[in-house]
Amino acid sequence: MKKLLFLLMCIFSVQTMVWADTDKPIQVGQLPTKAQSFITTYFKGHKVAFAKMESDLFYKSYDVIFTNGEKVEFDRSGDWTELNCHKHGVPVSVIPAEILNYVKSTYPDEKILKIERDKKEYEVVLSNRWEIKFDNKYRVMDIDN
Repeated sequence: MKKLLFLLMCIFSVQTMVWADTDKPIQVGQLPTKAQSFITTYFKGHKVAFAKMESDLFYKSYDVIFTNGEKVEFDRSGDWTELNCHKHGVPVSVIPAEILNYVKSTYPDEKILKIERDKKEYEVVLSNRWEIKFDNKYRVMDIDN
């Protein structure tokens, strides 16, 4: 009986690991509609080098990498979660106005090269390599260099 229980636990563990992390290359047309619209609106002249869907047991996300090295990540519904634009900077029309105003007034010569967001906070990386965290009400929570 112990051997059977052990065998079942091993099978379950292996099955869970197989399901846990799957990355699958996809075409841009397989992205959620909201993500496709975002790309055509804010990255119109960019050529997609690679797109993939990442999924695990409880979460699904999408990554799009452009030929110039810039990257956009989306959640399962197609809302952006991360923009990594080290070449030209994050499109200013994507950045929340409060964050953009803070950066322009505090660091007028710097561009936002990366922005990440989740339910609780935003994090931006500037061209001078400073990282600034904002809460969901756009108040500065932390600054690192």
